[in-house]
Amino acid sequence: MSDEGDETHVPVDLRPDVPHPARMYDYYLGGKDNFPADRAAAEQVVSLGPLVRISARANRAFLQRAVRHLAEEGITQFLDIGTGIPAAGNTHEVAQRIVPDARVAYVDNDPIVLVHGRALLAGSGAGHVTVVQGDLRDPKSVLADPAVRAVIDFDRPVGLLLFAVLHFIDDADDPYGIVRTLLDALPAGSRIALSHATGDFTTPEQAAKGPAVYRAATAQLSMRSREQVARFFEGLELAEPGLVTAPLWRPDQEPQDTDREVAIWAGVARKP
Repeated sequence: MSDEGDETHVPVDLRPDVPHPARMYDYYLGGKDNFPADRAAAEQVVSLGPLVRISARANRAFLQRAVRHLAEEGITQFLDIGTGIPAAGNTHEVAQRIVPDARVAYVDNDPIVLVHGRALLAGSGAGHVTVVQGDLRDPKSVLADPAVRAVIDFDRPVGLLLFAVLHFIDDADDPYGIVRTLLDALPAGSRIALSHATGDFTTPEQAAKGPAVYRAATAQLSMRSREQVARFFEGLELAEPGLVTAPLWRPDQEPQDTDREVAIWAGVARKP
């Protein structure tokens, strides 16, 4: 990766005894950056139904298709907030296959994610890519961060990526206001791609147990309905096929019977 916005690396306690949402997600995807406590908590969620792991993988596949779409549409710089632990097919890898000099600023507030991200991207030849510490709950600080601005030119269209992160923002923190603040800082022609967990297809027991497991992992999980997720796109031009479950957004293969019940709403839109 580039050294743009590079920061001094501070030792971080990875707390392997405490389940961590990013490492749990890594486990759902079949990754190895997780500990026994993460796997045990993740298995509690997986026990709620087979679509849990399917949803995580569908979300990851949506990320890759959405980034590819944005790069093909001419977007050359990406602000990826809530990036999580890097895995195969990261934003910069997908974008740079189409736009070799694509620029990516990964932002996450979690020191554990930053440790993984910087270690896994170091020396990878990723070009204009940086990993920055920032909190989605404070979007103005993210936008003003010198390391972000070293990579992203806010006078040109930006691809704002919010994959599987807004459901960790409680209503009290005004997630809709956060997204508006971010979009207001971007010029016309910018895009937003987001995915969001939903309880639309779960039983009351599943809707209660899943968030409870995440609270034990020190994370608030606020699943939202399709109508609530659609509010994030107000005033924007939704790309076809609109707001759909993640596997149904421009799939690379024939849809499966379960695709309409995958618990992730997904969409991509243009700022006019």
